[in-house]
Amino acid sequence: MTTDRPWLIIAGGGTGGHLYPGLAIADALRSMQASFEVTVFGTPRPIDKKLVDERGYELVAQDVRPLPKRFWHYPGFLMAWRRSRKLAVDRFKARRPAVVLGLGGYASAPAVTAASRLGVPAALFNPDATPGEANRRLASRVDRIFTQWQETAEHFDRSPKVRCTGCPIRPDFARVSREMSIAALKLDPKKHTLLITGASQGARSINAAVMELIDLWQMALDWQIIHLTGKQDLKHCRTKYAEAGVSALTLGFTEHMPYCMAAADIVVSRAGASTIAEIMAMSVPSVLMPYPFDRHQHQMANARILADGHAAAIVEDAQDVQTNARRLRKVLGELMNSEHRRHRMAQSAGAMGRHDAALVIAELLLEMVNPG
Repeated sequence: MTTDRPWLIIAGGGTGGHLYPGLAIADALRSMQASFEVTVFGTPRPIDKKLVDERGYELVAQDVRPLPKRFWHYPGFLMAWRRSRKLAVDRFKARRPAVVLGLGGYASAPAVTAASRLGVPAALFNPDATPGEANRRLASRVDRIFTQWQETAEHFDRSPKVRCTGCPIRPDFARVSREMSIAALKLDPKKHTLLITGASQGARSINAAVMELIDLWQMALDWQIIHLTGKQDLKHCRTKYAEAGVSALTLGFTEHMPYCMAAADIVVSRAGASTIAEIMAMSVPSVLMPYPFDRHQHQMANARILADGHAAAIVEDAQDVQTNARRLRKVLGELMNSEHRRHRMAQSAGAMGRHDAALVIAELLLEMVNPG
């Protein structure tokens, strides 16, 4: 790696939701200034290696761990934290980055704190409506904070550091059409499409509730289903659809989410920040079932912004199969039977979405690198 080229550090990883926006920003920055080199200070999880390697960027798999819930795990956590921070400090002393961008989550902290210590320009990207603990702690150490929502500025005391940019999504979302997607996925162009997804790992409670609605899917003859189940529930869901004679494309995981989203007339999903950004950018009505086990309820806060904007309906995950199925049946039944309502929700979602967030953030990072 040469040392005379500007060096961008993307800090964070562990999930597609963290990595995809950061990589989209890196790609946008390099489209503006190809001389930039990119290193991702991420995690040892396989998704980090897969996504970073695909782009030819360097991955530093940090030893850092999530903040433990049990006090006896703190010694291991602190040792891993110190090793990860020292690694970043040593790398940055050997070669000074042009700018460091933290993506939130525990994996972003070592590189951002190292940048602060060494006087390297640093920024945070905060995609959720309510900031996570890592970003709240790191906010005072950075020069700028990029957010998906205007409402998020309140959580940072309306600091002048905050810029509302939207959430970066992969460029492929702007390149696909419904017709192209229906053909690529071998779907029936005469039918409406329901997309069910629990993100890259699947969502067992959503899968279980959907399987309780087989009779609804059997009666909905003008609808077809794309169901991203996650690997653990793939066989069970695929078998149940087949036995019931329901038209469903059932996948454990797909790298072709732009096609799935472009083909969809309704999305049933968790409410992760990246997924919501994709839903809005693609102007799709959604039924959101926020992840229920987060004590801070970040996904619920995200979902409420869309619901308040008349772009989505919320079904709270009751962690009970029958309750979830009953709630989904009511909301989905009404939405599937009302093209007018779907159209209004699609318009609202599209009005809230944007495709230019990666370019906007890349431009702001360049301003940090070359002030004035």
